[in-house]
Amino acid sequence: MSTPEMERVADPSPPTRPTSPRSWRPLILRLHFYAGILVAPFILIATISGGLYAVAPTIEQLMYRDYLHVDATGPAVPVADQIRAAQAERPDLTVAAVRPAAEAGDTTRVMFTDPTLGESKRLAVFVDPATATSVGELTVYGSSGSLPVRTWISELHRHLHLGEPGRLYSELAASWLWVIALGGLYLWFERYRRNRDKARLLTFDRKSKGRNRSLNWHGVAGIWIAVGLTFLSATGLTWSTYAGENVTDLRTALSWTTPAITKTIGSSEATTTGDHSGHGGHSMDMSADASMTDDNVGRIDSVLGIAKANGIDGAVEASIPASDDAAFVVAETRQPWVMSNNSISIDGSNGTVIDTLYFSDWPLAAKLSAWGIQLHMGTLFGVANQLALLALAVALASVIVRGYMMWWKRRPTKATGLTAGRPPLRGGIRRISPMSVVALTVVAVAVGWFVPLLGLSLVAFLAVDVVLGSIRRARTRTANAAASRHESELA
Repeated sequence: MSTPEMERVADPSPPTRPTSPRSWRPLILRLHFYAGILVAPFILIATISGGLYAVAPTIEQLMYRDYLHVDATGPAVPVADQIRAAQAERPDLTVAAVRPAAEAGDTTRVMFTDPTLGESKRLAVFVDPATATSVGELTVYGSSGSLPVRTWISELHRHLHLGEPGRLYSELAASWLWVIALGGLYLWFERYRRNRDKARLLTFDRKSKGRNRSLNWHGVAGIWIAVGLTFLSATGLTWSTYAGENVTDLRTALSWTTPAITKTIGSSEATTTGDHSGHGGHSMDMSADASMTDDNVGRIDSVLGIAKANGIDGAVEASIPASDDAAFVVAETRQPWVMSNNSISIDGSNGTVIDTLYFSDWPLAAKLSAWGIQLHMGTLFGVANQLALLALAVALASVIVRGYMMWWKRRPTKATGLTAGRPPLRGGIRRISPMSVVALTVVAVAVGWFVPLLGLSLVAFLAVDVVLGSIRRARTRTANAAASRHESELA
């Protein structure tokens, strides 16, 4: 005969509510559970650092106001004089580019190539345009011109200040974020479909308590932010190490790359470029040569005038040629609510326009990519963009915390001998049709190849699941055998 204690040992995983033989829910629920438990810590770190990065432009404006702004005291002196004032501050470095003050009260940013700095970093001397005097110097990063605090937050978000190895954490988070979001979306809709008379789809049930309260918040908040999470995942992967390389190859094959302007006098060649400078570590053309003559600095005002006559003005960055065969390149910088960025290259010796590149001529995919990158970075729509991303980060963090609360509240009783919440029951793959299994396998292999960290971690999840299942079955057989022997002895 058996006792209640024997029955509890023989069946360590009590069955849950039966599901349809042809339902995707058990499989997706188990995947969502494992991904949420094992990957969510990486996503939470990326969420917190990403929320900080979203508001970094505003933090930057507040922290470095004395560098970025001055009291307007009169008309600006020629830009060439402002550059020479900066050169007097750093005669040991070679000037590479200048960002003239776009509005009254702004400073001019003169940037130097500094071999002691890291990739994509330059030293900037900030100059009062009215008096041509320096107000200070800072290190700037990438085409976005990030100042130290934003650069520090950016590097925290990208690789936790661990360099290239650290980028694997953010790629793993971005790789799984869309899977978890879409899986959760399916599960919440399925729950609503099966319990339409009790469940809510888009609103929070304030009367719910305990685990149901956490589940309700987890599902409702998750469904509201699912589209935003999928967008962040997709754009974040373009910066990643392995999946990002595949994205670049795909864009190249489909001619979706961002066009580049011709920079060499007498050459019609131009190469495509990426859209990620300032966040993803892609470097700009920052070459500089000490042989550059003062004549090139003296030509900057006429070059800016030619660029303005061709419709390229406002907030711009002008490169200073490092050699006689290099052209001046004047490009509009990315600013809030500015949907296009045009550029022009000019032969400074005679004022000839070498090439123009207007945003309206970009391929549609390149435009969408540029807008997506700016939206991800919180710079496309200014403060509104930053606040939206911050709200998204807060919501995602709450969803993750609620998910872990559900897991903890679902933990078994002491009788089971387990210390963590049980995963959903096994066997989900048997609840879908054979054709669906084949299709799922093909899709999983294709996605796993394109997003390698997703594929590798999925294989690891399956391996862990198989091992745990084998251990559980072995323990069950041992317990059943012991129970049978005991029953025989009693008989």
